[in-house]
Amino acid sequence: MSKKLKLFILICALALCVLPFTFTCFAEDKIIAIVNSDVITQKDLNDFIGFMRMQLSADFKGKALEEKIQSMKQDLLNRLIEDRLILQEAKKNNIRIDENRVKARISEVRGRYASDAEFKEDLAKHGLTQADMESRFREQLLMYEIVEQMVRSKIIVRPEEVTSFYNKNIKEFVSGEEREVETVALENDDLARIVSYELRTGIKLVDLAARYPLTVNKLNARKEELRKDIADVVFKLGVSEVSNPIKIDDKYYIFKLENIIPSRQLSLSEAQDKIYAFLFEKKMQEKLTKWLDEIRQKSYVKISQD
Repeated sequence: MSKKLKLFILICALALCVLPFTFTCFAEDKIIAIVNSDVITQKDLNDFIGFMRMQLSADFKGKALEEKIQSMKQDLLNRLIEDRLILQEAKKNNIRIDENRVKARISEVRGRYASDAEFKEDLAKHGLTQADMESRFREQLLMYEIVEQMVRSKIIVRPEEVTSFYNKNIKEFVSGEEREVETVALENDDLARIVSYELRTGIKLVDLAARYPLTVNKLNARKEELRKDIADVVFKLGVSEVSNPIKIDDKYYIFKLENIIPSRQLSLSEAQDKIYAFLFEKKMQEKLTKWLDEIRQKSYVKISQD
């Protein structure tokens, strides 16, 4: 085989190795939207999806996490465009944030992991670096500050609005039925069964606490405030009835129902904080939507159709 032919084959082999990487780079660099003077690339969107997946992983796992991400994907590009518009407004208004707040957010996320190495490994799994996360947190804080200045700080909920809403929706402000419960926590299943049995025979909890290594607490709660597995047990008990032990995480719990508090009509003073928060959030969403629409109308936004 001639030297020229060998060289040609070598060049072709190298090209085949490089091409997939080149296509990936081109795909990542592809512009998918233009927002005034800024561009949003496929990489920006991929990084945003990775950031959202990592954020949501605190509350969702496995299949549930992926389903949540998939349900959001259609809106993520619009969200990214809105974020870019808000950041541009923050820049126009010379908004600044304390870098210590960014460091605090990073520390908060890192605290979910057993080690720094595990934190960085998870970042890499989502296609991110710590610098990417710092940048995203910095942007979030900038967006919060400009929205606070331009929207939130201008919202007013008057006392008469709260009263009017209460009077028009009074039937909605009824406290749910509550349960007063004594909870007993133990480390051992067999011991938990013994304590549950002895409570049913009428032995007082204070006497059992003197004999066994157990922890006793009291709680008042409505059904929707409890974990489903606990609510399923507690809301089937009659007054003074004792449950079988159930395992929650690494402990065994026994529940004794002390009292049933019936539902009742809440007064205006009891309901006003909840009403104020609802009306404030409603006005906030309306004003934020209007503000974003106004910004978008005077902006150049083009989304790639490919």
